[in-house]
Formats: sequence, C-alpha cells, structure tokens
Amino acid sequence: MKRKKPKRIEVDARQMEELLRRAEGKLDEQDYDLMRAIFESYAYVTDLVEDKNTSIRRLRQLLFGARTEKTDAVVPRSEDTADDAQPSDPVDTAQPSDPAQEDASLTGDSDDTDTTPKKGHGRNGADAYRGAEQIEVPHESLEAGDACPECGQGKVYEVACPGVLVRVVGQAPLHAKVYHLQKLRCHLCGKVFTAQPPEEAGTRKYDATAGSMIALLKYGSGMPFNRSAGLQRYLEIPLPASTQWDVIAAFAPSAAPAFEALISYGAQGDVLHNDDTTVKILELMGKRAKQQPADGGDNDDDLADRTGLFTSGVIALRDGRRLALFFSGRQHAGENLADVLRQRAEELQAPIQMCDALSRNLPGELQTIVANCLTHGRRRFVDVVDRFPDEVRYVLAALKIVYRNDAEARRRKLSPAQRLQLHRTKSGQTMTRLHNWLQRQFDEKLVEPNSALGEAITYMLKHWEKLTRFLQVPGAPLDNNICERALKKAILHRKNALFYKTQRGARVGDMYMSLIYTCELCGVSPFDYLTELHRNADRVAADPESWLPWNYRAAVEPDLALVDAC
Repeated sequence: MKRKKPKRIEVDARQMEELLRRAEGKLDEQDYDLMRAIFESYAYVTDLVEDKNTSIRRLRQLLFGARTEKTDAVVPRSEDTADDAQPSDPVDTAQPSDPAQEDASLTGDSDDTDTTPKKGHGRNGADAYRGAEQIEVPHESLEAGDACPECGQGKVYEVACPGVLVRVVGQAPLHAKVYHLQKLRCHLCGKVFTAQPPEEAGTRKYDATAGSMIALLKYGSGMPFNRSAGLQRYLEIPLPASTQWDVIAAFAPSAAPAFEALISYGAQGDVLHNDDTTVKILELMGKRAKQQPADGGDNDDDLADRTGLFTSGVIALRDGRRLALFFSGRQHAGENLADVLRQRAEELQAPIQMCDALSRNLPGELQTIVANCLTHGRRRFVDVVDRFPDEVRYVLAALKIVYRNDAEARRRKLSPAQRLQLHRTKSGQTMTRLHNWLQRQFDEKLVEPNSALGEAITYMLKHWEKLTRFLQVPGAPLDNNICERALKKAILHRKNALFYKTQRGARVGDMYMSLIYTCELCGVSPFDYLTELHRNADRVAADPESWLPWNYRAAVEPDLALVDAC
C-alpha cells in the first residue's frame, strides 16, 4: 500500500512550546517526556537541514554516527597523490613507514608495530586466564627420579614448562548454594536439634563476591538490573532487580572511603582531563525536580534553574598512574573539576588541564594550564572533506606528523621534558607552517570566513595557543581522547539502563564506575578489588589511602608484599 504524502505545515519553536505547555499535566510524565524529546529532535534536525554548511555526509554522520576518521578513510590516497601531503605543500613530507600509524591522527595511540594479524591472532594463551582455577595434574605413573620406561637407562626429570589444557565451562554470573541443615527431634521432650551450617556458608545471604559481580555487570558492563534478573531466571537462580539494588546499596558504604581517597589522590595530579556527556536522573527531571533541592555546589540557585543533567568524567595522571572519576548531576564538567581541585595541596603548582574549548569545562576561579584537544580541531576539517578535499588533506597530513612524533616519544618512554624537546624539534616547524598556511587562507582571501572551511580554520586560529600547548609545557597531551573513552562507560550505561531513578543511585553508580574503570586503567582485577573492599570494610574506613587499586594487595597480604619488596 502506497503511503500518502504528508501535508506540509509551518511550525515554529513558539508553537511547539505552547503545545507542550498545554499537554503538561494532561499526559502522564513518560508520555510528556517522549513528546518533548520528539519535538526537540525535530527542531534539531530542521536546524541542521537549514544550515547551509551541513552536507549530506555530515547529516548522515550526525544521525547515524561516523564509522571511522582515519586519514585514509577521510582522504583516500590516489596514484598521483603523495603518501599524505601533496608535493607542493610546505608541510614536512616525512611520513611514518608504517601505515598503521595513520590511526594516530585521530586517537594518538599509534606505535610502530605491524598491524598484519599474526598467527593465532585473536586467541588467548593459558597465561591470559589468570582468574581461572589452576589445577596441577601429576603424571599417572612416573615421578621425577624414576627410571625412563623407554630406554631403561636414564632417569626422568620434571620439565620447567608443563603441558597446558584450557577448558571453559558455562555458569551463572551469580551462583548460589542451598544448605539443607538436618533437624532431629526428641520423641519424648520435643526438643529440635539443627545441624550447624559449615563455616564456608558465612553469616550473610549475599557474599561480598555477589556485590562485586552485580556492580561489574551494572556499572562496568552496562547491564541493567532487569536484564541481569532475566539471565539469572533462565539459569534458575532468581535475583530480582530490586534485590540487586538492595545488595549494591548495602555494600556501597564499604567502597565509599576508597572513592573519596581516589578523588583526593587525583586532585594532586599533574595532568587532568575533563569532559561531560548527558545523563537522566528522574528525581531531577520534570515535576520531581521542583520538589528537590539543588545537588550542591557554590551556586545552588543557578543549579536549581538548570534543566540539563550531565555525567562528567575526570581522568587524572599522577606518578605514572591514571585514574578515573565520574560525577553525575546538574553541574558541568568544569564545576565538577573545581570540586576535585579544591582538595589539591596549596603548595603544588597549577596542573595541566586538557579539555575541549567549551567554557563550561573550565574550573572557574581555580587556576589550571589549559590545553585544548587537537582532535576536536581536526574533526572540524574532517566534516568538510566532501567540499574541500585538498585543503583537508593538507591539514591532516600536518597533524599526522605531530601524532607520529608523539607515538615515538611514547615508544622511547621519554620524560615530559624530553618529549617537549622532541616535539619542538620535530613538530614545531610543521605546526608553524600549518599556522602560516591557515592564516594565509584568510589574508589572501582564498577561503570565505563564513564557509564551513572558514569556520574550521577560525576555530584552529582562535585556540591555537591552547591547541599547541604540547610545544610549550612539559607533559601537555595532544588530545582529550582518554577522557572521551572513559565517558563511554557512562554512555554504555545510559544506552542500556536509560536513567538513574534518584540522586543517590547516581552517586552510587559514579562511585562504582570510577573504581571499576580505574582498575581497568591500572591493569587490576576490578572484581577482586571490589571484593576485598567489601570484605575489609573496617580497615578500608580506617586507612582508605592504603586501599587504592594499585596498592590494596599490600594491605590484603602484607607479608607477601614485604617479600616482593625484598
């Protein structure tokens, strides 16, 4: 059946707002929120279509997301084009020999390793199964020192590297044991004698490992409580969604001191990345928000008037370690960063702050050495490649050289001062030529300032000093990609669980998400870490600084830590 063509009508923002006001109170809150979301999406897409600078490619990326922004994908090579920069370009044309390094122009994560899949690529060796039960299997008939059954003359000895078999079995995320305690009754006096439960049964229905697993599924893997409940139901070990929250809430106080210590430790960091993404907290939305006070901060009145809700990510680098902090509520990323920096020691110099150029990312009156994300500037050129392929190719070629040099610094494990010197020597001239090229586009009127390319150039020139902070300050990063990767944890949770119900739920989620992702950044098992926090709640509360992801094992096994130190 052919669908009838809809009638075209003119609707402006004022009419939609009036319609929403009339609908408020007449629809239930869920329907009203859906109606508002549809109107906002319609207005957003309409603005994009009406914008003369929005190409079909850009609109498609905004609606469905970009697959990749690698240099080869953005500006494909041709036979008559140089490896990255055209021969006539004044940019340094020295190129990395490894094509895999092209990804550095977006992520900054390249190295000199060959990307050709090696034999067995994608398979895990036995060493990767560190959490598996390890079982020693002796030879069924021989021991070290026995005569060789083959030749009868030599003696066998144990080989240092044993044979290895890996066997994987399926089981429920949360397993359960049911203890049937025998009862005996006296036929004369009626006294009942019940068997004592074994020591392994413990005193709590939900073990510390249960709290850790629920937290990992929810805040580490983005698996909503109701989805976990369905999986457990399939495996005939029921665990309702409400029960999962009760378990999380019961164990949360044991992890809270470690989270506060993590914030204090991160406040002393040398480099802090911050950014934010949206979040839904039902308690702070719609009618509920009118009955709730502001969620802290210096400007409570200002926060109470806001309708936006955000999850801010702060990645701190200190002593060679990286740690992640998440904060959800009405505050922007800069305000949450300010709360962290208020715990910074006064004698320390101002830290380096990496963020994009939005003013809401700045921590107000607190001083930082601000560096802006080079990837954000690069992306503005990627977005206009359809209309200005030659100009975009030139810019990407220059930035690719910078990222190649940064990858070299990481490969050589240079100190911040050595890295700064390397960039000044190898990247400084490239960036100077790029700046001159960008300025010449306006000076010689080669580009219309109001065009899409002109706006991309304007952004780069306006923020040039902060975009090139890596040429001025030791340790200044190139981009904010590490923080954007961290925020994917919050985005994964938002896509699956959709929202937090209360502010308390959001705070608990932030805490667990921070501890879990910090463990991931430090190469520590988050399951083991959370379990030890839950089992040692009193010790954690007494000395939380000794229970951070990188040092908690020394607190759990002090004797073993002493042996390792020796």
